[in-house]
Amino acid sequence: MARPKILVFQHVPYEPLGTLDPLLKEAGFRIRYVNFGRDPHQRPALDKYEALIVLGGPMNAHQIDAYPNLGTEVDIIHEAVDAGMSVLGICLGAQLLAKALGGRVARNDEREIGWCEVELTKAGRVDPVISGFTSRQLVFQWHEDGITLPAGAENLATSPASEVQAFRYGEQAYGLQFHLEVNASLVERWLTVPANQPMLAAEAGRVDPVIIRQQTDERIGALQELSRQTFSRWIDRFDIAPRRRALPSR
Repeated sequence: MARPKILVFQHVPYEPLGTLDPLLKEAGFRIRYVNFGRDPHQRPALDKYEALIVLGGPMNAHQIDAYPNLGTEVDIIHEAVDAGMSVLGICLGAQLLAKALGGRVARNDEREIGWCEVELTKAGRVDPVISGFTSRQLVFQWHEDGITLPAGAENLATSPASEVQAFRYGEQAYGLQFHLEVNASLVERWLTVPANQPMLAAEAGRVDPVIIRQQTDERIGALQELSRQTFSRWIDRFDIAPRRRALPSR
């Protein structure tokens, strides 16, 4: 039997699947990246895929004139949710998921860059995917836009700077504003990639790359363990049979 396939929307080369990549392969999935930076006019069909993952990027969800693929992605995400597919949006991907479902995306008063706390809501504390978080959980962030939830979505986590940090729509669609998928090398890449320098310059005095590096050394191990636990739970909810393995239940 052919291995099931995952469709991944990627916007820039320095925002890949990260720690999600080995977990998906370990669970027996094949991964197809759609690189919209190379070809913004692609429109992949969903019929051969079990799940859709939409990654982050430096653009915002409304820049459709500059990035026409964003409109295409919103349409495809809506189609995937309607079809009952497992969907995961990370950062920009979460914003596109919210937009596809009728929510709003707008600039926050304050950027969140680096290590920040999120707090689980009542719904988050019992959610089957992110209930492994502590009530106040340190995660890695890099975003400036926030989400107003679509009707019917559950807010799972929040922070003072961004009311919606994680949400679930139905049983299969999740949006995460933060970056569980990072490892130390990805953090370093984001701190040094030219595209991120204007934002870091604008935040000079409030966001210090030296401090972020020090905190990453101390905290990345715990984040990667949380990443494995959380993403494994999400993968385990795929409605696919037969499964190669069963993850422990809680």
